[in-house]
Amino acid sequence: MKQWCLLSILCFVLISFGIASVSAQTCMDNDGHFRPNGTYDTNRRLILSSLPSNVTTQEGLFFNGSIGQEPNRVYAIGICIPGSTPQDCSDCIKSASDGLIHSCPNQTNAFTWPGDPTLCYVRYSNTSFLGSSDLDPHPLFFNTGDINSNLTEFTTIWEGLVVRMIDVASTAKNTPSSSNNHYKADMAPLTALENIYALMQCTPDLSSGDCDNCLRQSARDYQSCCCQKRGGVVMRPSCFFRWDLYKYSKAFDNITVASPPPPLPPMASPPPGDDHARRTNNDSKGTPSGVVAAIIVPTVITVFILLVIGVVLCRRIMSTQRTEVESDSDISTTHSSQYDFKTIEAATNKFSRSNKLGEGGFGEVYKGTLSNGTEVAVKRLSKNSGQGIREFKNEAVLVSKLQHRNLVRLLGFCLEGDEKILIYEFVPNKSLNHFLFDPEKQSQLNWTKRYKIIGGIARGILYLHQDSQLTIIHRDLKASNILLDANMNPKISDFGLSTIFGMDQTRGNTSRIAGTYGYMSPEYAMHGQYSMKSDIYSFGVLVLEIISGKKNSRAYQMDETSTPGNLVTYVWMLWKNGLPLELVDPAIGKNYHSNEVTRCIHIALLCVQENPEDRPMLSTIILMLTSNTITVPVPRLPSFIPRSRQELDQISEGLESSQSTGRSVGHSVNDVSITDLDPR
Repeated sequence: MKQWCLLSILCFVLISFGIASVSAQTCMDNDGHFRPNGTYDTNRRLILSSLPSNVTTQEGLFFNGSIGQEPNRVYAIGICIPGSTPQDCSDCIKSASDGLIHSCPNQTNAFTWPGDPTLCYVRYSNTSFLGSSDLDPHPLFFNTGDINSNLTEFTTIWEGLVVRMIDVASTAKNTPSSSNNHYKADMAPLTALENIYALMQCTPDLSSGDCDNCLRQSARDYQSCCCQKRGGVVMRPSCFFRWDLYKYSKAFDNITVASPPPPLPPMASPPPGDDHARRTNNDSKGTPSGVVAAIIVPTVITVFILLVIGVVLCRRIMSTQRTEVESDSDISTTHSSQYDFKTIEAATNKFSRSNKLGEGGFGEVYKGTLSNGTEVAVKRLSKNSGQGIREFKNEAVLVSKLQHRNLVRLLGFCLEGDEKILIYEFVPNKSLNHFLFDPEKQSQLNWTKRYKIIGGIARGILYLHQDSQLTIIHRDLKASNILLDANMNPKISDFGLSTIFGMDQTRGNTSRIAGTYGYMSPEYAMHGQYSMKSDIYSFGVLVLEIISGKKNSRAYQMDETSTPGNLVTYVWMLWKNGLPLELVDPAIGKNYHSNEVTRCIHIALLCVQENPEDRPMLSTIILMLTSNTITVPVPRLPSFIPRSRQELDQISEGLESSQSTGRSVGHSVNDVSITDLDPR
């Protein structure tokens, strides 16, 4: 075992030394420090732990946000280069985030550009840096070997390639959804056997001018230091530049080498008086030996530190499996406990069918009883579940941080081998849809209980959106994700698709549209755009289902001449005709307050309006639910939402066809005014 550990340490040092030549965690010591394990440190760890999930769900693989309140507010950015697979991107962002936490124990500002097997970027700070061009610090690394070919010819080819790449990268469309957003990877032939491979990236929030300046300054810095070397990298807070004589990234797999282009003029020197452009590792005309010394000394120190880390890793390897899981996982928190698989097996009687509560696309849920008598609900993810390790960790991290009477409480988790299990408090009355859509159980939900459930759901969403330490978009609110306790109090569950938002962030985009179509807002179902207002749309659909006892996914028709629609359009027709109370579930009977029901329908129609800006915030919704004096706006025509994936595809095909022929497909907005709250 000792020999194996020594071999592991040696391999770790060699591998880490190779990586250190192309990546580094840069802790900005001059920008301030914080107290470890304090509020700032907690916020830093929290936002960095959420970056892998948030970055990979963005269409442009670019996410920025913040968490906390001043002076402990933490701003963070995560980026992966275009073309990265979700798994490579997630792994890179996680590795980068973990590296910053360990390498910068108390610095309030730090960044890193790890480059294997894909390039990504992570930065955090105690001040907002979005859109700012930061050129310092700028660590520079180079290969120790010298160029073997003609140096003059090499310089001409190298400069020609770099200048062309900078022109492309700096003029890329400055939007997160652009496929080449401030990024370029290319190569040029050097000899019959060698090519020059170069890659550069600016942060997508930079202007074209700032990106151009950052990349040109990096190229100048490298030339002034080590132009005869066989490769190098310059990293800045706002841009990254690397070149080498071998394929060091998957980005070059689909790039073919073209014939050498005509020589281009040398890269222009910085204009006089340009302070930003004059900044180099030597500050002016320093000699390369100074740069080499500045790199060698930290490298020796780094190797020593890596040896120490190797010894620590060896001790961890020989520790118990529980310690390994808790060390490697970012989901072990003070709010939840880790359970071993045998304990869960015993609690559920080996996941017996008699203890099964239900199942979904993620896997199965079982009732269990722990050794201390506590009843729990065990969510066991199937091995081919759509919710992978990322969503599992996301749900565990999120729910363990949330404490509210209308949110289901996470008691612990189990992560052993292929087993991914979440342990929740047991909610005896199952889910809302278990009662709402069952003809035999609908009568158990009288109007008083339904009104109470509507208010409880609203308060739970308000906590997620505004009152918790985090700003969380649920993205999958539906009747089956509302659990009911012994007193029929609602508890929101299933946070596998949830997204953390920064304090200054209001919306996001994703190409991974997931959830239930009947509850999706139009902007999310058709364009992947989600925000607090998309959750509010789902809440509006839920309210209509609670009042009617009907599913939004079914087809409804007012009369023989009308076209069938979903529940939302059916309710709009009732409202427009002054017949809102016809929506009420017959199982309720006449035991309800017409003003309460009408107001709830009115609020629900406000929530499902087509324009997200027209939908009210949850704080306003709760005020409208509890006050009879507040004026409620007139709702506008809701948009048509597909009930299934098939309908969504048909709509998409229609939109594409209309765009190609110049026709428009859509729904007109009916500005009809409705002044009577009570039906005629």
